[in-house]
Amino acid sequence: MSGRGGRRILLWRHGQTPWNLERRFQGQTDIPLTEAGVAQAQRSARLLAALKPDAILSSDLVRASDTAGELARLTGLSVGVDAGLRETYAGHWQGLTNAEIEARFPEQFAAWRRGEPVRRGDGELETEVADRAVPVIEEAAAKLPDDGTLVVVSHGGAIRCAIGRMIGLAEDSWGALGALSNCCWSVLGPGARGWRLLEHNAGTLPEPVLGDEV
Repeated sequence: MSGRGGRRILLWRHGQTPWNLERRFQGQTDIPLTEAGVAQAQRSARLLAALKPDAILSSDLVRASDTAGELARLTGLSVGVDAGLRETYAGHWQGLTNAEIEARFPEQFAAWRRGEPVRRGDGELETEVADRAVPVIEEAAAKLPDDGTLVVVSHGGAIRCAIGRMIGLAEDSWGALGALSNCCWSVLGPGARGWRLLEHNAGTLPEPVLGDEV
């Protein structure tokens, strides 16, 4: 992405897991990739390697670190691993399907669906996820060359919280950011007032934005 002006942060969700298929709430449970998830990571890594990233940073959960490893293998970069990039800790909800959560924790589940700040399963608030993830990302981004690219491999919920905080959305608006598909990514770049969201839930190489008036 050299030559596009300024540093870029590419936030890449991990590949498919068995619990994704079963629609179980993973949180910080350490679930591996499926064979399809490995294939997703390999396909995406071939695309992302073409961007010649300068650094790779990953959650320490295996579904993320194994996804990051596919890009590292193609680029020769090492992977920096940080627990601050883990998915939201969801306590008693982890391992349960939505139907099971709704049956066991109906009030919490209803509040979450309404978009209220909830400690899901008596776990973390979304703001607490951003509190731990964003400093990790920003510290790594600050070390990039002027036109450098950082790839951050993390989890759908954690990425949404990080993006919301970094682009300055009000905390009650973070849910307006659509969910990331497995092994898709979002791109942040420099704007006049800080980071801005350039691409979201992408699965192909980013294209230059022509005639950008923002």
